[in-house]
Amino acid sequence: MFAAVKCDECGTCFLRCHYVDYSPEKATREIRALKEGRNAEILKDCITCMACNEYCPNGARPYDLILSMQEKKSIRFIPEELVDFIDENAHAVPNEIIPGEKTKPALSLCIMEHALPRGLTGSRIFAGLTLVKGSDYYSRVVHLHAGRESRVKGHAQQFIDNLAGIGREEIVFLHEDCYILAAKKAPEYGVAVPFKPVHVVDYMIGYLRGHEKHLIPLNRKIAYQRPCISRYMPEKEDSLDEFFQTVGVERVARQYDRENALCCAAGIIEMHPERALPIVDKNVKDAKAYGADAMVFLCLGCYWLMSGLCEERGLPSVFIADLGRMALGELPFSSRPWSR
Repeated sequence: MFAAVKCDECGTCFLRCHYVDYSPEKATREIRALKEGRNAEILKDCITCMACNEYCPNGARPYDLILSMQEKKSIRFIPEELVDFIDENAHAVPNEIIPGEKTKPALSLCIMEHALPRGLTGSRIFAGLTLVKGSDYYSRVVHLHAGRESRVKGHAQQFIDNLAGIGREEIVFLHEDCYILAAKKAPEYGVAVPFKPVHVVDYMIGYLRGHEKHLIPLNRKIAYQRPCISRYMPEKEDSLDEFFQTVGVERVARQYDRENALCCAAGIIEMHPERALPIVDKNVKDAKAYGADAMVFLCLGCYWLMSGLCEERGLPSVFIADLGRMALGELPFSSRPWSR
Protein backbone atom coordinates (compact mmCIF):
# COMPACT_ATOMS: atom_id res chain seq x y z
CA MET A 1 0.00 0.00 0.00
CA PHE A 2 1.02 3.64 -0.41
CA ALA A 3 3.39 4.84 2.31
CA ALA A 4 2.74 8.58 2.61
CA VAL A 5 5.50 8.98 5.17
CA LYS A 6 8.05 7.86 2.56
CA CYS A 7 6.86 10.24 -0.16
CA ASP A 8 8.83 13.49 -0.31
CA GLU A 9 6.92 14.69 -3.41
CA CYS A 10 10.05 14.64 -5.55
CA GLY A 11 7.99 13.71 -8.64
CA THR A 12 10.44 11.05 -9.86
CA CYS A 13 7.60 8.55 -10.20
CA PHE A 14 5.90 10.58 -12.92
CA LEU A 15 8.99 12.13 -14.47
CA ARG A 16 10.20 8.64 -15.42
CA CYS A 17 6.80 7.51 -16.69
CA HIS A 18 6.83 6.50 -20.39
CA TYR A 19 3.24 7.50 -20.93
CA VAL A 20 3.03 11.10 -19.67
CA ASP A 21 5.18 14.13 -20.35
CA TYR A 22 5.16 16.11 -17.13
CA SER A 23 7.53 18.88 -16.13
CA PRO A 24 9.21 18.50 -12.72
CA GLU A 25 6.79 21.09 -11.35
CA LYS A 26 3.73 19.29 -12.70
CA ALA A 27 4.97 15.91 -11.47
CA THR A 28 5.25 17.35 -7.96
CA ARG A 29 1.80 18.94 -8.20
CA GLU A 30 0.29 15.65 -9.33
CA ILE A 31 1.65 13.55 -6.49
CA ARG A 32 0.66 16.24 -4.00
CA ALA A 33 -2.89 16.34 -5.43
CA LEU A 34 -3.14 12.57 -5.09
CA LYS A 35 -2.03 12.68 -1.48
CA GLU A 36 -4.65 15.36 -0.79
CA GLY A 37 -7.40 13.30 -2.45
CA ARG A 38 -7.94 15.73 -5.33
CA ASN A 39 -8.68 14.99 -8.99
CA ALA A 40 -5.12 14.68 -10.27
CA GLU A 41 -4.68 14.37 -14.05
CA ILE A 42 -2.52 11.26 -13.57
CA LEU A 43 -5.66 9.34 -12.59
CA LYS A 44 -6.78 9.48 -16.22
CA ASP A 45 -3.34 9.63 -17.85
CA CYS A 46 -2.06 6.50 -16.07
CA ILE A 47 -2.18 3.29 -18.14
CA THR A 48 -1.89 1.11 -14.99
CA CYS A 49 1.60 -0.29 -15.70
CA MET A 50 2.65 -0.02 -12.02
CA ALA A 51 6.14 1.21 -12.98
CA CYS A 52 6.00 4.25 -10.73
CA ASN A 53 6.14 1.91 -7.72
CA GLU A 54 9.57 0.80 -8.88
CA TYR A 55 10.67 4.28 -9.94
CA CYS A 56 10.04 5.82 -6.53
CA PRO A 57 13.47 6.21 -4.88
CA ASN A 58 11.91 5.98 -1.42
CA GLY A 59 9.69 2.94 -1.88
CA ALA A 60 6.47 4.89 -1.26
CA ARG A 61 4.54 2.91 -3.92
CA PRO A 62 2.65 5.74 -5.65
CA TYR A 63 0.82 3.35 -7.98
CA ASP A 64 -1.00 1.91 -4.99
CA LEU A 65 -2.25 5.44 -4.27
CA ILE A 66 -3.32 5.92 -7.89
CA LEU A 67 -5.16 2.61 -7.76
CA SER A 68 -7.06 3.45 -4.59
CA MET A 69 -7.99 6.88 -5.92
CA GLN A 70 -9.16 5.44 -9.26
CA GLU A 71 -11.48 3.12 -7.37
CA LYS A 72 -12.71 5.90 -5.10
CA LYS A 73 -13.47 8.14 -8.07
CA SER A 74 -14.69 5.33 -10.40
CA ILE A 75 -12.05 6.01 -13.05
CA ARG A 76 -11.80 2.97 -15.34
CA PHE A 77 -9.53 2.05 -18.26
CA ILE A 78 -11.30 -1.22 -18.93
CA PRO A 79 -15.00 -0.89 -19.79
CA GLU A 80 -17.33 -1.92 -16.96
CA GLU A 81 -19.09 -4.43 -19.18
CA LEU A 82 -15.77 -6.02 -20.17
CA VAL A 83 -14.73 -6.40 -16.54
CA ASP A 84 -18.07 -8.02 -15.73
CA PHE A 85 -17.69 -10.27 -18.77
CA ILE A 86 -14.21 -11.33 -17.64
CA ASP A 87 -15.45 -12.07 -14.14
CA GLU A 88 -18.50 -14.00 -15.33
CA ASN A 89 -16.43 -16.16 -17.67
CA ALA A 90 -13.68 -16.63 -15.08
CA HIS A 91 -16.22 -17.84 -12.53
CA ALA A 92 -17.56 -20.33 -15.08
CA VAL A 93 -14.24 -22.12 -15.72
CA PRO A 94 -14.63 -25.67 -14.34
CA ASN A 95 -12.38 -26.67 -11.47
CA GLU A 96 -10.16 -29.68 -11.92
CA ILE A 97 -7.36 -31.26 -9.95
CA ILE A 98 -5.26 -33.86 -11.74
CA PRO A 99 -3.35 -35.69 -9.01
CA GLY A 100 0.39 -36.09 -9.30
CA GLU A 101 3.05 -37.46 -7.00
CA LYS A 102 2.39 -36.56 -3.38
CA THR A 103 6.01 -35.59 -2.75
CA LYS A 104 6.02 -33.06 -5.60
CA PRO A 105 4.46 -29.57 -5.76
CA ALA A 106 1.20 -28.62 -7.38
CA LEU A 107 1.20 -26.57 -10.58
CA SER A 108 -1.45 -23.84 -10.72
CA LEU A 109 -2.82 -23.03 -14.17
CA CYS A 110 -5.37 -20.54 -12.83
CA ILE A 111 -8.01 -20.05 -15.56
CA MET A 112 -5.35 -19.50 -18.21
CA GLU A 113 -5.10 -22.98 -19.72
CA HIS A 114 -6.48 -21.58 -22.98
CA ALA A 115 -3.40 -19.34 -23.28
CA LEU A 116 -0.83 -22.10 -22.76
CA PRO A 117 1.30 -23.35 -25.66
CA ARG A 118 0.26 -26.81 -26.80
CA GLY A 119 1.60 -29.67 -24.71
CA LEU A 120 3.29 -27.47 -22.11
CA THR A 121 2.11 -29.33 -19.03
CA GLY A 122 3.19 -32.61 -20.64
CA SER A 123 6.83 -31.48 -20.57
CA ARG A 124 9.33 -33.47 -18.52
CA ILE A 125 9.84 -30.26 -16.55
CA PHE A 126 6.39 -30.59 -14.99
CA ALA A 127 6.16 -34.38 -14.84
CA GLY A 128 4.60 -35.67 -11.65
CA LEU A 129 3.18 -32.33 -10.51
CA THR A 130 -0.44 -32.13 -9.44
CA LEU A 131 -2.27 -29.90 -11.94
CA VAL A 132 -4.78 -27.42 -10.53
CA LYS A 133 -7.07 -25.27 -12.64
CA GLY A 134 -10.41 -23.49 -12.66
CA SER A 135 -12.28 -20.57 -11.14
CA ASP A 136 -11.49 -21.47 -7.54
CA TYR A 137 -7.81 -20.85 -8.33
CA TYR A 138 -8.27 -17.51 -10.13
CA SER A 139 -6.50 -14.65 -8.33
CA ARG A 140 -8.49 -11.70 -9.76
CA VAL A 141 -5.27 -9.65 -9.89
CA VAL A 142 -6.40 -8.35 -13.28
CA HIS A 143 -8.44 -5.83 -11.24
CA LEU A 144 -5.19 -4.10 -10.26
CA HIS A 145 -5.31 -2.80 -13.84
CA ALA A 146 -8.94 -1.79 -13.54
CA GLY A 147 -9.16 0.45 -10.50
CA ARG A 148 -10.79 -2.24 -8.39
CA GLU A 149 -8.26 -3.47 -5.85
CA SER A 150 -11.08 -4.14 -3.41
CA ARG A 151 -12.09 -7.12 -5.56
CA VAL A 152 -8.59 -8.55 -5.30
CA LYS A 153 -8.31 -7.93 -1.58
CA GLY A 154 -11.80 -9.23 -0.87
CA HIS A 155 -11.08 -12.51 -2.63
CA ALA A 156 -7.52 -13.07 -1.41
CA GLN A 157 -8.42 -15.18 1.64
CA GLN A 158 -10.64 -17.51 -0.40
CA PHE A 159 -7.98 -17.80 -3.11
CA ILE A 160 -5.35 -18.84 -0.58
CA ASP A 161 -7.76 -21.19 1.22
CA ASN A 162 -8.64 -22.92 -2.05
CA LEU A 163 -4.99 -23.47 -2.89
CA ALA A 164 -4.18 -24.62 0.64
CA GLY A 165 -6.95 -27.20 0.31
CA ILE A 166 -4.92 -28.99 -2.36
CA GLY A 167 -2.68 -30.25 0.42
CA ARG A 168 0.71 -29.50 -1.09
CA GLU A 169 3.56 -27.78 0.74
CA GLU A 170 4.64 -25.97 -2.43
CA ILE A 171 2.62 -24.54 -5.30
CA VAL A 172 4.24 -23.49 -8.57
CA PHE A 173 2.45 -20.72 -10.43
CA LEU A 174 2.41 -20.53 -14.22
CA HIS A 175 0.56 -17.21 -14.10
CA GLU A 176 2.60 -14.30 -12.75
CA ASP A 177 -0.53 -12.62 -11.38
CA CYS A 178 -1.32 -15.57 -9.13
CA TYR A 179 2.26 -15.83 -7.90
CA ILE A 180 2.39 -12.16 -6.93
CA LEU A 181 -0.89 -12.42 -5.04
CA ALA A 182 0.27 -15.48 -3.09
CA ALA A 183 3.84 -14.33 -2.49
CA LYS A 184 3.39 -10.58 -2.04
CA LYS A 185 -0.10 -9.12 -1.97
CA ALA A 186 -1.89 -11.67 0.23
CA PRO A 187 0.59 -11.20 3.11
CA GLU A 188 0.18 -7.42 2.71
CA TYR A 189 -3.58 -7.89 3.05
CA GLY A 190 -3.00 -9.80 6.30
CA VAL A 191 -3.76 -13.20 4.75
CA ALA A 192 -1.56 -16.02 6.03
CA VAL A 193 -0.20 -18.28 3.28
CA PRO A 194 0.26 -21.84 4.64
CA PHE A 195 2.19 -23.14 1.63
CA LYS A 196 5.31 -21.99 -0.20
CA PRO A 197 4.53 -20.03 -3.40
CA VAL A 198 7.12 -21.01 -6.02
CA HIS A 199 7.85 -18.86 -9.04
CA VAL A 200 7.76 -20.93 -12.24
CA VAL A 201 11.18 -19.60 -13.27
CA ASP A 202 12.74 -20.71 -9.96
CA TYR A 203 11.12 -24.12 -10.35
CA MET A 204 12.44 -24.50 -13.90
CA ILE A 205 15.94 -23.47 -12.85
CA GLY A 206 15.92 -26.20 -10.21
CA TYR A 207 14.73 -28.81 -12.67
CA LEU A 208 17.11 -27.84 -15.47
CA ARG A 209 20.13 -27.57 -13.16
CA GLY A 210 19.34 -31.12 -12.05
CA HIS A 211 19.27 -32.31 -15.67
CA GLU A 212 22.16 -30.33 -17.13
CA LYS A 213 23.51 -33.28 -19.08
CA HIS A 214 20.34 -33.21 -21.18
CA LEU A 215 20.51 -29.50 -21.98
CA ILE A 216 21.37 -28.20 -25.42
CA PRO A 217 22.17 -24.45 -25.27
CA LEU A 218 19.83 -22.58 -27.59
CA ASN A 219 22.39 -19.93 -28.63
CA ARG A 220 19.73 -17.39 -29.46
CA LYS A 221 19.05 -13.76 -28.65
CA ILE A 222 15.75 -12.90 -27.04
CA ALA A 223 13.90 -9.80 -25.89
CA TYR A 224 11.96 -10.14 -22.67
CA GLN A 225 8.48 -8.71 -22.16
CA ARG A 226 8.46 -7.89 -18.48
CA PRO A 227 5.00 -8.15 -16.88
CA CYS A 228 3.69 -5.05 -15.13
CA ILE A 229 2.81 -7.08 -12.04
CA SER A 230 6.50 -8.04 -11.70
CA ARG A 231 7.09 -4.46 -10.50
CA TYR A 232 5.92 -5.70 -7.10
CA MET A 233 8.85 -8.14 -6.87
CA PRO A 234 11.76 -6.75 -8.94
CA GLU A 235 14.17 -9.06 -7.11
CA LYS A 236 13.02 -11.84 -9.46
CA GLU A 237 15.14 -10.28 -12.20
CA ASP A 238 18.10 -12.28 -10.85
CA SER A 239 16.19 -15.53 -11.31
CA LEU A 240 15.28 -14.58 -14.86
CA ASP A 241 18.89 -13.89 -15.75
CA GLU A 242 19.92 -17.24 -14.27
CA PHE A 243 17.21 -19.03 -16.22
CA PHE A 244 18.19 -17.41 -19.52
CA GLN A 245 21.81 -18.33 -18.87
CA THR A 246 20.80 -21.92 -18.07
CA VAL A 247 18.96 -22.43 -21.38
CA GLY A 248 21.66 -20.62 -23.34
CA VAL A 249 19.90 -17.49 -24.57
CA GLU A 250 21.13 -13.91 -24.46
CA ARG A 251 18.67 -11.39 -23.07
CA VAL A 252 19.45 -8.44 -25.32
CA ALA A 253 20.26 -5.23 -23.48
CA ARG A 254 17.62 -3.22 -25.29
CA GLN A 255 16.18 0.14 -24.34
CA TYR A 256 12.83 -1.06 -23.01
CA ASP A 257 13.73 -3.70 -20.48
CA ARG A 258 14.13 -4.14 -16.73
CA GLU A 259 13.08 -0.96 -14.90
CA ASN A 260 12.65 0.76 -18.26
CA ALA A 261 10.27 -1.91 -19.61
CA LEU A 262 7.16 -1.00 -21.57
CA CYS A 263 3.71 -2.28 -20.67
CA CYS A 264 1.96 -4.64 -23.12
CA ALA A 265 -0.82 -1.97 -23.11
CA ALA A 266 -3.56 -4.53 -22.56
CA GLY A 267 -5.10 -2.36 -19.85
CA ILE A 268 -5.99 0.43 -22.29
CA ILE A 269 -6.26 -1.29 -25.66
CA GLU A 270 -10.06 -1.61 -25.54
CA MET A 271 -10.83 2.02 -24.69
CA HIS A 272 -7.73 3.76 -26.02
CA PRO A 273 -6.25 1.82 -28.97
CA GLU A 274 -4.75 5.05 -30.27
CA ARG A 275 -2.48 5.08 -27.20
CA ALA A 276 -1.98 1.33 -26.92
CA LEU A 277 -0.89 0.32 -30.41
CA PRO A 278 2.02 2.80 -30.66
CA ILE A 279 3.32 1.37 -27.38
CA VAL A 280 3.28 -2.14 -28.85
CA ASP A 281 4.96 -0.90 -32.04
CA LYS A 282 7.69 0.88 -30.09
CA ASN A 283 8.27 -2.21 -27.97
CA VAL A 284 8.54 -4.58 -30.94
CA LYS A 285 10.74 -2.24 -32.98
CA ASP A 286 13.07 -1.91 -30.01
CA ALA A 287 13.38 -5.70 -29.67
CA LYS A 288 14.11 -6.12 -33.38
CA ALA A 289 16.57 -3.23 -33.43
CA TYR A 290 18.69 -5.03 -30.84
CA GLY A 291 18.72 -8.26 -32.84
CA ALA A 292 16.26 -10.37 -30.84
CA ASP A 293 15.23 -13.66 -32.43
CA ALA A 294 12.01 -13.70 -30.41
CA MET A 295 9.99 -11.91 -27.76
CA VAL A 296 9.77 -14.04 -24.62
CA PHE A 297 6.76 -13.73 -22.31
CA LEU A 298 6.36 -14.62 -18.64
CA CYS A 299 2.80 -13.36 -18.11
CA LEU A 300 0.20 -15.61 -19.73
CA GLY A 301 -2.08 -12.61 -20.15
CA CYS A 302 0.62 -10.65 -22.02
CA TYR A 303 1.41 -13.74 -24.12
CA TRP A 304 -2.22 -14.31 -25.03
CA LEU A 305 -2.91 -10.67 -25.84
CA MET A 306 0.36 -9.58 -27.42
CA SER A 307 1.90 -12.57 -29.20
CA GLY A 308 -0.30 -12.15 -32.26
CA LEU A 309 0.65 -8.47 -32.54
CA CYS A 310 4.32 -9.44 -32.33
CA GLU A 311 3.84 -12.00 -35.09
CA GLU A 312 2.15 -9.44 -37.33
CA ARG A 313 5.17 -7.18 -36.90
CA GLY A 314 7.65 -9.93 -37.73
CA LEU A 315 8.80 -10.83 -34.23
CA PRO A 316 8.33 -14.47 -33.16
CA SER A 317 6.80 -14.97 -29.71
CA VAL A 318 7.67 -17.61 -27.14
CA PHE A 319 6.24 -18.36 -23.71
CA ILE A 320 9.09 -18.59 -21.22
CA ALA A 321 8.47 -22.21 -20.20
CA ASP A 322 8.86 -23.25 -23.84
CA LEU A 323 12.50 -22.12 -23.67
CA GLY A 324 13.04 -24.87 -21.11
CA ARG A 325 11.37 -27.40 -23.38
CA MET A 326 13.49 -26.24 -26.30
CA ALA A 327 16.71 -26.55 -24.29
CA LEU A 328 15.72 -30.13 -23.40
CA GLY A 329 15.20 -30.94 -27.07
CA GLU A 330 11.43 -31.36 -26.69
CA LEU A 331 10.79 -28.58 -29.21
CA PRO A 332 12.72 -26.79 -31.93
CA PHE A 333 13.37 -23.09 -31.33
CA SER A 334 10.29 -21.64 -32.99
CA SER A 335 7.47 -19.19 -32.58
CA ARG A 336 4.49 -20.71 -30.80
CA PRO A 337 1.79 -18.04 -30.43
CA TRP A 338 -1.31 -18.95 -28.44
CA SER A 339 -3.51 -19.04 -31.54
CA ARG A 340 -1.66 -22.00 -33.13
